[in-house]
Amino acid sequence: MDTCCIWTYVGIAALCLILYALRKYFLGPKCQSKARLDGKTVIITGANTGIGKETAIDLAKRGAIVVLACRDQKRGEAALDEIKERSGSSKIVLKLLDLASLVSIKEFAESFLKEYAALHILINNAGVMWCPYMKTKDGFEMQIGVNHFGHFALTNLLLERLKESAPSRIVNLSSMGHLMGTMNFDDINSQKSYSSYGAYYQSKLANILFTKEIHRKLVDTGVTAYAVHPGGVDTELSRHIGLIKVFVTLAGKYMFLKTPEYGAQTSIYCAVEEGLEKRSGNYFQDCHEQESNKESYDEGIAKKLWEVSEDLTKVKFPF
Repeated sequence: MDTCCIWTYVGIAALCLILYALRKYFLGPKCQSKARLDGKTVIITGANTGIGKETAIDLAKRGAIVVLACRDQKRGEAALDEIKERSGSSKIVLKLLDLASLVSIKEFAESFLKEYAALHILINNAGVMWCPYMKTKDGFEMQIGVNHFGHFALTNLLLERLKESAPSRIVNLSSMGHLMGTMNFDDINSQKSYSSYGAYYQSKLANILFTKEIHRKLVDTGVTAYAVHPGGVDTELSRHIGLIKVFVTLAGKYMFLKTPEYGAQTSIYCAVEEGLEKRSGNYFQDCHEQESNKESYDEGIAKKLWEVSEDLTKVKFPF
C-alpha cells in the first residue's frame, strides 16, 4: 500500500472520530442518578411523544406510577402500550388532558385528585412551537396559552396534593429560546401583532418566571420547582418550521440535534437527582444549573405575570 493510500485512510479515520466526538457533544450527558421511585406518583403532560414519552419510560423503570396526560386518545393509547413494553412496568395510566382548554384542565385535575391520594412529581412537558397564529378554546394565543397559562392552571389546581405529598417536585420545560424572550404585558396574547418566534420565546421566558415565582411562594413547604432546557431535540415540535424541517430532519438524526432519549435527560435529572432541593427555582441544561436571561430574575415581572395568569385563567394560588 503506497503512502498516499495510507494517509487517505488515516484522514477518513480522523474525520470519523471528529464526527463521533461532535455527535457525543451535541447529544449531551445522561442523568447518572440511580434513584428509585417505588410508590411515587408522577404526572407528565404531553407524554405520548418525544421527550415526554422518553421521560415516562425512564421514570416507569424506576418504579413510579406514571400518569400520561395526553390530548389525543388514540395516540395516547399507542404510547401507553409502547411505554409499558419498553419500561416493563404496568403502573402506567392514560388520562386525557387538553392544555388549550381550561375546562379540560379542570376536569383532569378533578379526576386525578379523586383517584390518587398522592402526587410526588409533576412534569409540565407539553408544548407548541413557532405555530401559525391560533387561539386556545379560551381565546389565548396558542403558544402562551398552552406553554404557560395551561400549565399554570394545572399546577395550581394540583398544588395542594403536591404539598400533601412533600417532598415533591415540579419540572417545567422551557427552552434556550427564552434568552430572546421578553414579556409583552400590553399584548400578551399577540392580538395587536404576531410573530410565531416572539410568541414562542415569550412563552418560554414565562416558564422560567413561573418556576422562580412558585419557588418563592413554596419556600419551606417541601415542594420544589425547576425549569429545564432540553436542548435542540429531534421531535414533533418541528412540524411548524416549514422548509427548515428538511434540515431539522437530516441534521437532527445524524449530527446536531439530540434524540428524544437524550433530550429527556435534564427533565429526568430534575425529577430524581438527590439533594437538588437547595437549587429549587433555577434553570437547568445538560443536567447542570445555568444562568437564565436577565429579565427572568426580575421579581416584579414574575409577580406581574403571576397576577395576569390568575386573572386570565381564574385559577388562584391555593395557599
